[in-house]
Amino acid sequence: MSRQVLRSQVFEERPSLLAWVGLLRSHSALTRALNAELVSAHGLTINDYEVLLHLARAPERQLRRVDLAERLLLTASGITRLLDGLERAGYVTKGQCKSDARVTYAVLTDEGLEKLRAAADSHVGGVRQQFESR
Repeated sequence: MSRQVLRSQVFEERPSLLAWVGLLRSHSALTRALNAELVSAHGLTINDYEVLLHLARAPERQLRRVDLAERLLLTASGITRLLDGLERAGYVTKGQCKSDARVTYAVLTDEGLEKLRAAADSHVGGVRQQFESR
């Protein structure tokens, strides 16, 4: 692709590209601010919080690990690393499927539910504050 063609495409699409870059920057800044608040106040990352929230809303407070990865847009290794930390903290345990030994579940513990409840008020407040201040 020639520089002229590339330059032409960039300039022709400039408004949409600027909007896209603005969206990405806003998302990144908002996520970074909310993550910092959660870590500071509760020792949870925003991904930790999202895992606990998904599990709390799930039947029997459990989800297949593969389904949880899909919901958080993480790879299999990414969800494993995330769940390992939550397991060490006592917020999540591993569960086995009774009918298929290949399937494992992430199960929210009572301690994990309490951690989620403690973090929810301040996190939701932080979300409100971020949107109201913009």
